[in-house]
Amino acid sequence: MTGFDTVGLTRPASQLVTVFGGSGFLGRHVVRALAKRGYRIRVAVRRPDLAQFLQPLGRVGQIVGVQANLRNPASIVRATEHADIVVNLVGILQESGSQSFQRLQADGAAEIARAAAAVGAPMIHVSALGADEASASAYARSKAIGEARVLEARPDAVIFRPSIVFGPGDSFFNRFAGLARMLPVLPLAGAEARMQPVFAGDVAEAIARAVEGGLRGGRVYELGGPEILTLQQLVEYTLKVTMRSRVVVPLPAPAARLQARVMELVDTATLGLLPDTLKLTRDQVTLLQSDNVVSEAAKAEKRTIEGIGIAPTAIEAVVPGYLWRFRKAGQFATGRGNPEMAATPDLIAPEPMGPGSQHHPGDASGPAIGQLAAGAGPAPGVRWGKRQ
Repeated sequence: MTGFDTVGLTRPASQLVTVFGGSGFLGRHVVRALAKRGYRIRVAVRRPDLAQFLQPLGRVGQIVGVQANLRNPASIVRATEHADIVVNLVGILQESGSQSFQRLQADGAAEIARAAAAVGAPMIHVSALGADEASASAYARSKAIGEARVLEARPDAVIFRPSIVFGPGDSFFNRFAGLARMLPVLPLAGAEARMQPVFAGDVAEAIARAVEGGLRGGRVYELGGPEILTLQQLVEYTLKVTMRSRVVVPLPAPAARLQARVMELVDTATLGLLPDTLKLTRDQVTLLQSDNVVSEAAKAEKRTIEGIGIAPTAIEAVVPGYLWRFRKAGQFATGRGNPEMAATPDLIAPEPMGPGSQHHPGDASGPAIGQLAAGAGPAPGVRWGKRQ
């Protein structure tokens, strides 16, 4: 038995899932994954009119938006009425006005958990890697407090801690690609911080499996991708994909905090009109002083994305598909000016897998490569042989 076993509800179509924050970046992936499984979905957001784009992801009437504000407990109670399962995806990267870390990620999470408990609905809560009540970062502290208060109200809750989440529309790779389009030099705070980016679709799949009852309740799962890279390496990869040559300048912590303070002052002076791409806070700089990777304890206890049976997706398999728009020539950019693309085209190379060929399927990522690496089937390129 798991914390998500229910009595008398065996078919997804008979179950109602309330998803708080379902119109956000991760939310749209979660809603899609649940809709494909046949669940009825209630998307609880501050502006239901801005969540209408989710409706085509399901059948007519399967996905419905309702108004809910985490600073208004009554609206939370209404959004959870008759719900069979509750999912909380609400989170912010920086505070703005009344939208504070404490109100949304700690107090708001607690209100949702209490409302779920009141209707007897199991709960899934999305936190973040690095959540720690002793952290110097207000963001990390609020995430940890939120987790504790969720488990206090719903001891059988499933909690996910993803690393940096990427995918079309993300605020990570898109942000640095946007900065590279505007600036000749990229000053980088926390350049040596290690990260383990995880694909939004994989996180959504993990959440959907929890909704199905496939994960044990009362546990914290840490979700990370297949690669651990420093922030500087990730930025350099972004530059490679967008075919832009920029100077990346790692900043020491004092200089990074000064830069963040200046950006905060500019944002205040412009009444919050500073583009999100340029915004940086001192709290974010504090977060970047620590690694953001899956712990050894989670690996040992199989509280990871691999441990729940999901093969994590590499950044190379997804990121180029949505960063092409940041190239100077957009989708028409060929990359022939780059050293790695200056080799002899495969059509006239003497060997398909030779050093002068661009045909190197073993460099790609995905299930097929994993099978070939395991010895299943012929080696890549063998069937082509040599060209005369």
